[in-house]
Amino acid sequence: MSPIEIEPGRLFVGGQWREAADGARTEVVDPSRGVVFTTVAEAGAADVDAAVRAAREAFDGGAWSGLSGRERGRILHRVAELIRENADELAQLESLDVGKPISLCHAVDVTNAANDYEHFAALAHSLDGAVRNTPMNALAYTKREPLGVVAAITPFNFPLILAGSKIGPALAAGNTVVHKPADETPLSALYMAGLLQRAGVPDGVVNVVTGTGPVAGEALLRHRGVDKVAFTGSTAIGRHVAATAGEALKPVTMELGGNAANIVFEDADLEKAVGAIIKAFVFNTGQFCMGGPRLLVARSVHSTLLGILADAVPGVPVGDPRDPGTVVGPMAGEKHLKKVEEYVDLARKEGGRIVCGGERLDLDGGFYYRPTVIADLSNDSRVVQEEIFGPVLTVQPFDTEDEAVALANSTPYGLASGVQTTNLARAHRVADRLQAGIVWINDWAMLDPAVPFGGVKDSGYGREYGPEALDAYTRVKSVVVSLD
Repeated sequence: MSPIEIEPGRLFVGGQWREAADGARTEVVDPSRGVVFTTVAEAGAADVDAAVRAAREAFDGGAWSGLSGRERGRILHRVAELIRENADELAQLESLDVGKPISLCHAVDVTNAANDYEHFAALAHSLDGAVRNTPMNALAYTKREPLGVVAAITPFNFPLILAGSKIGPALAAGNTVVHKPADETPLSALYMAGLLQRAGVPDGVVNVVTGTGPVAGEALLRHRGVDKVAFTGSTAIGRHVAATAGEALKPVTMELGGNAANIVFEDADLEKAVGAIIKAFVFNTGQFCMGGPRLLVARSVHSTLLGILADAVPGVPVGDPRDPGTVVGPMAGEKHLKKVEEYVDLARKEGGRIVCGGERLDLDGGFYYRPTVIADLSNDSRVVQEEIFGPVLTVQPFDTEDEAVALANSTPYGLASGVQTTNLARAHRVADRLQAGIVWINDWAMLDPAVPFGGVKDSGYGREYGPEALDAYTRVKSVVVSLD
């Protein structure tokens, strides 16, 4: 499969395609070859201002919020249909832009993006309030209203899915949106702007500004015309986002970094557990906030499981993302690859034992790293405690259930966690004690738009997916009518 032709990207503002005000452009790199294959417009503060003004005009004019929830839902259903009709183009874009295996793009990214819009389309006409029983001689009721202009700032690793997880509920609730995708992976955001317009989303309701975080992202974050910020990214940047939004008292939802533990008890079905373990740390080349890079194993099966992983992990197909048989593609960029190398080098210095992997894969000039398993690190090692964000797994033994839970909860993060056991009572008991927004039992990465996810501790706050997501994009108004 040859790379598809990409028309040089422009900003999408007020329903129109336009160049950046100063004509600036930024390069987009194919991670599988390490070469520039196109450029997109690089928005500045003036471009962000134009996008926010377009979104404000559309919101204040009722172009979207004035529609009934059923009508908004009908249009969002059409968005889902168009995603499915254009699945091949979207999958190729995501694969070329991010370095994802094409099979993963079809099965996960495109499928979930369509499901996102379909799910929130169904919720769009269920935004009802409630009548409240009070001792007053009055009729008291609540209604849910949209917030206004939403700034959606999304990361490089799941551009299509994480855009839909924000734009979908924002639109379902009647808001307008300015979307700033990651500067490294902007292409599916631009493609989706066209699909949303074709589906019937009015001009100005969704705007896309491509550019850098320090310029376009900062301008959007600080713009006084933005009513709410939805952010997915690193914890370090998340702190800045929260502090900046807090200065203007803007509500924020943040899905931040993760460093999830996957606990394997002695009664686990090891054959099934191995599949979950490998998926947890190589899925999306380890560039997954809800990945499972920390493996905690009952001491009685620790050596056995390490031996199984030593045999199985090197057999995971790594290579060209355009090959349908590839499971692990390249890292999304050179800086991400170097970060993984630095952590593995640190593991060696700290006495870690490289069970398998531990090196780059020289292939076509791309940013490839072999899936790596590391044993014998202490729990206070930076390699264990910090988010690596690559295909690296650390393995630690434990002796008791209490110790396993303590180790799992010992990092600052709390986005996801996993338990591998055949003991149903233990599964529920341990899940209750894990400090994480989502816990998977006997598998990993089981996600659906109906099931909310989000973090605790340094992994952020607020929830995406599920009806709970709409809480973050609406406010409740109470109306009290005197009956005297």
